[in-house]
Amino acid sequence: MDGTALLRWGRVCLDDLADRREEINALNVFPIADADTGTNLLATMRAAMAEVRTRGPVDALTTHDVAAAMARGATLGARGNSGIILSQVLRGIADAVRGGPLTALTLRDALRRASVLVRDALSEPIEGTILTVLDCAAASAASCRDASLADVALAAADGAAKALGDTPSQLGVLRAAGVVDAGARGLVVLLDALVSITLGEIPARPEYSPRASVAAQPVEDSGETGSAEPRFEVMYLLADTDADRIARLRARLAELGDSVVVVGDGEGRWSAHVHCADAGAAVEAGLAAGELSGIRIESFAQHGREMASGHPLAPVDSAGKLDGPADRGVLAVACGDDAAELFEEAGAVVLAGDDGVTAAELLAAIRAMPNREVLVLPNGALPAHDLVAVGVAARDAHRDVLLLPSASMVQGLAALAVHDRGRIAVDDAFAMSEAAATTRWGSLRAAGERALTMVGTCEVGDGLGLVGHEVVVIDHDVRAAGRTLLDRMLAFGGELVTLLMGAAARDGLAGELVAHIGESFPGVEVTVYSGGQHGDLVQIGVE
Repeated sequence: MDGTALLRWGRVCLDDLADRREEINALNVFPIADADTGTNLLATMRAAMAEVRTRGPVDALTTHDVAAAMARGATLGARGNSGIILSQVLRGIADAVRGGPLTALTLRDALRRASVLVRDALSEPIEGTILTVLDCAAASAASCRDASLADVALAAADGAAKALGDTPSQLGVLRAAGVVDAGARGLVVLLDALVSITLGEIPARPEYSPRASVAAQPVEDSGETGSAEPRFEVMYLLADTDADRIARLRARLAELGDSVVVVGDGEGRWSAHVHCADAGAAVEAGLAAGELSGIRIESFAQHGREMASGHPLAPVDSAGKLDGPADRGVLAVACGDDAAELFEEAGAVVLAGDDGVTAAELLAAIRAMPNREVLVLPNGALPAHDLVAVGVAARDAHRDVLLLPSASMVQGLAALAVHDRGRIAVDDAFAMSEAAATTRWGSLRAAGERALTMVGTCEVGDGLGLVGHEVVVIDHDVRAAGRTLLDRMLAFGGELVTLLMGAAARDGLAGELVAHIGESFPGVEVTVYSGGQHGDLVQIGVE
């Protein structure tokens, strides 16, 4: 099979998984009876195929190009425990076809490799699952010597189907429900699709469905997962890590819960999965292991966190105001001593960020807050994916954390100006977020090196005017750059300008900028504060 044929197999897998999705979902009682294994497998295969489409014209792709793209797409887009395992089946194929097409020999190698990858990825292998069935498929393929690719594919599929029928005898929770393993059923669908491509025939399989007498009854966790009351399924992607950190992550997730799978795509990206009672701790473990993204948390519980924690929301009056002050605090990241004082005077607890702030430092600061509700003004200290990870890790049954979209200190000050503890948390956070979002912000800097920007090349010492994070003005005269920047920012209107002066701002700069606003934009109110921040000579907010 070349790349085109492998892609055709992927399309057949999509069609067959779509046809069998409800059947597979109905079998799903292990490790959690949440009836989504078929849906997760289909979503993961869709992600695999979508990645191939990003690699250019299909007829120009080799077998390995297609297989590697499918493995990467499945790893990054995996849904659920079964989806992550599917990604490793695809990675096994990718590893096996590095030197040429998929043949009888490389298919045997692919299944053997996939079996090893899956076992290595699991913290606690459970027999009677897709793991066992994949082993049997690999063993059946290995025993089919001197045969064609179609013969090996059929042997693997038949071996998997036989092992699938044996799963209830190996796992008590399956036996009690009268079902075979759902993930393993999905694997048989994939192998049967390979047979249909190579042999031109679809093997006949029985209809796998739960016993009618127990199909509608909830199935209790038999305890075979080794976990106590998992409440959440947590998944995320990792980069910028290594094998040792991944091993430590896998061990830590095993301490927190069960159904732990941590896999790689072979190209430096990893996907982690766990069922646990403490989603925040699982995310925190990921923060320690590498750069997180794509965090997804699904709750198995039917009740809200407030009900489960025994800490109901404070009562509100007919106007939506809290009956009494909220147990709420604001944490703000600030650069510069004077800026820190501004936030403190406005009622915030300050995390000093003069030398930068790490995700771990922000998480620790949130956890040190004594309040039940914490509103966080990050003020541009961390990228969005780190903030998401910190927010998830910081929340627990006794604390609600809301991270507000303040990308600069001037936006943070605007948000803090409308903070009202008399409102319920979501209303307070909305008002503050709106104030931050409607504050256009920019900054004036002196170039520290020669660099290419979107508006040209700057030289050392040039004045740079930025709107948000983009350079829009370059001028050899720093003060002139500041005036031009104000013209650009006020061209769209504005009633209030806030100037937050940096530690390196020269004497007279603030007065010159205020005078320019008064001459060019009469009626606009200007407020000047000393911030003391490094880097930005001035931060500018326009409301």
